Amino acid sequence: MAETAAGVGRFKANYVVERKIEPFYKGGKAQLDQTGQHLFCVCGTRVNILEVASGAVLQSLEQEDQEDITAFDLSPDDEVLVTASRALLLAQWAWREGSVTRLWKAIHTAPVATMTFDPTSTLLATGGCDGAVRVWDIVRHYGTHHFRGSPGVVHLVAFHPDPTRLLLFSSAADAAIRVWSLQDRSCLAVLTAHYSAVTSLAFSADGHTMLSSGRDKICIIWDLQSHQATRTVPVFESVETAVLLPEEPASELGVKSPGLHFLTAGDQGTLRVWEAASGQCVYTQARPPGPGRELTHCTLARTAGLLLSATADHNLLLYEARSLRLQKQFAGYSEEVLDVRFLGPEDSHIIVASNSPCLKVFELQTSACQILHGHTDIVLALDVFRKGWLFASCAKDQSVRIWRMNKAGQVVCVAQGSGHTHSVGTICCSRLKESFLVTGSQDCTVKLWPLPRALLSKNTAPDSGPVLLQAQTTQRCHDKDINSVAVAPNDKLLATGSQDRMAKLWALPQCQLLGVFSGHRRGLWCVQFSPMDQVLATASADGTIKLWALQDFSCLKTFEGHDASVLKVAFVSRGTQLLSSGSDGLVKLWTIKNNECVRTLDAHDDKVWGLHCSRLDDRALTGASDSRVILWKDVTEAEQAEEQARQEEQVVRQQELDNLLHEKRYLRALGLAISLDRPHTVLTVIQAIRRDPEACEKLEATVLRLRRDQKEALLRFCVTWNTNSRNCHEAQAVLGVLLRHEAPEELLAYEGVRAAVEALLPYTERHFQRLSRTLQAATFLDFLWHNMKLPVLATAPTPWETHKGTLS
Repeated sequence: MAETAAGVGRFKANYVVERKIEPFYKGGKAQLDQTGQHLFCVCGTRVNILEVASGAVLQSLEQEDQEDITAFDLSPDDEVLVTASRALLLAQWAWREGSVTRLWKAIHTAPVATMTFDPTSTLLATGGCDGAVRVWDIVRHYGTHHFRGSPGVVHLVAFHPDPTRLLLFSSAADAAIRVWSLQDRSCLAVLTAHYSAVTSLAFSADGHTMLSSGRDKICIIWDLQSHQATRTVPVFESVETAVLLPEEPASELGVKSPGLHFLTAGDQGTLRVWEAASGQCVYTQARPPGPGRELTHCTLARTAGLLLSATADHNLLLYEARSLRLQKQFAGYSEEVLDVRFLGPEDSHIIVASNSPCLKVFELQTSACQILHGHTDIVLALDVFRKGWLFASCAKDQSVRIWRMNKAGQVVCVAQGSGHTHSVGTICCSRLKESFLVTGSQDCTVKLWPLPRALLSKNTAPDSGPVLLQAQTTQRCHDKDINSVAVAPNDKLLATGSQDRMAKLWALPQCQLLGVFSGHRRGLWCVQFSPMDQVLATASADGTIKLWALQDFSCLKTFEGHDASVLKVAFVSRGTQLLSSGSDGLVKLWTIKNNECVRTLDAHDDKVWGLHCSRLDDRALTGASDSRVILWKDVTEAEQAEEQARQEEQVVRQQELDNLLHEKRYLRALGLAISLDRPHTVLTVIQAIRRDPEACEKLEATVLRLRRDQKEALLRFCVTWNTNSRNCHEAQAVLGVLLRHEAPEELLAYEGVRAAVEALLPYTERHFQRLSRTLQAATFLDFLWHNMKLPVLATAPTPWETHKGTLS
């Protein structure tokens, strides 16, 4: 296989997480503060606080018990947030700082289902699954009222807007609305007119009228003085929230006459405005196509003039209240992410296809989200054309769509086509020019769709509606589902990968079979052409990636390392490396030349279905079944530069250290060696000090003048030295200085001193025993020497002695 010279030496070594797009809303209540700058919503065990302008999560509040949040409410003055968890605990938060100011037991015998503040922000009412309603004084920190009598779960509580009247309203499983007097501690009235669960209560500005909505498809106007229903308005949909609009003209919403008007949000997925007096619908919002559009929640921030609605597929939509013009969209929860792509000539946006008919387009710089409607079933795959403005999607609804993004970042559908008889699971755009796209389906066929001239014309009106796509070629390619199609860089070849364990190569545009790649033991999930060489990469459910030669269809290399199916593969570093993602949640970086897995990136908890690399090859994008989309940044060059700088600094420091030792400036030398965090270098300095004629005094003077953190590091090094009999003398000398001159209280305050002592004791005892045995042996030798008596040897007489004896 030919190696590209430009790619050699520029191998990638590492990626780091640059950004994560994670779930922040999984259904339930969502609330705006009075200024409209912050959005509060529930996600499992947390209440997330978003900055509306940027879409960024500012705070993620979780109670100590780490149980699911069952209810929350923000006080009307925006100062206090209270949350309730399944552990039957209520937490009061200073939400701007993210800290709990008070935690107390809810006293309910079952979880709190709903809560609300009174207009003065001093009283909090909680409704429980045990049928009880409790009122709490948030300022003085005690429970003031306990109301019983509601059957089943109390799912709705609301205070009267006039705090002087001291009235509380609640509704439970019997679909009745109970009016409680805080003054008399009694139930004043039971309002019965709904036949199904009451979902919301709203009050007029004067406090004399109340609006209730229910899942029985009616809204009722109540006179609060007589406690009687004055009008029943059939709205022909199960209503989740009804909001009373300000009593002022709003011609864009059909509000032309004075009197009460209200807005409803329900299972039809549209916001509608009704005139209370006549019961007529005066405004209906256009409904986007596709399922999952049912509205589950709606709230009005009057001061900010904003209306927030939540859909069944966890999208949050922010409207201007007076005109219902869409201002912001937030994708709260993407469920299973099936595919991801960079979008735009400079990869300024990303597209996400999740377990939904809607596509989500995020602008990376501002986090702005645009939700695209068009498909009527789950979108399965995406691909982007060469220039970055056009992209294509295919779905379970057996259709394919082409979308265009303008320079302002707005995306519209410009073409659509259908013809497959089963789900369209894979799509690939032409590489050389924006001329065609190819789709693969569960019906085992591949279709080639040429792009109409009208689509490529710059004069096409943006609002002329989608152009119809017609398939030019249809070819039955495999005996099982086609999981992947790829177009070669020259637009002349097509590769297909199927569940039948084979990949095939076809000539375009007629789809003539050129050859078969067989060798995988299980189905193929991905096929990809090399951008530089005549090579095809395949990823399979057998856990391997294979590289194939296009000339003779032989297998060149096999990469093994994933523990489960390999779902996606992509060439990087100009075709010299591979990125792969698998159902084990891992992303791996491979170097083709030596079959080496350079790096394993672990940030996902589930199958990584989506993988795409940026045009500049400096970033990668992954999306997985854990609902996370992660943007990875190539940090190879930065890490190499950092490593080079570190090595240069080490050389400079080493030279400085040698100079200090030569000049016998031991204190500076020891401090520098400790800062380098190199135990062996520190040992060298200690040995140099001990070689000095005045070693004991100099060692003491040097060690005692060190800072406390340096002494802690020295103690840590002593533990290492003490394990070796060759270096134990230096370790014991340093320990001796510390033990003689440091107070026990100071030594005990050292970081890690207990572990250090535990590690020092056994080796010190062993060294002591060894020295004791050596001393005993030396003493024994000395004893032998002193007690040894040499025998007197008999010697022959000298000539002088003989002569002396003769004379005598």
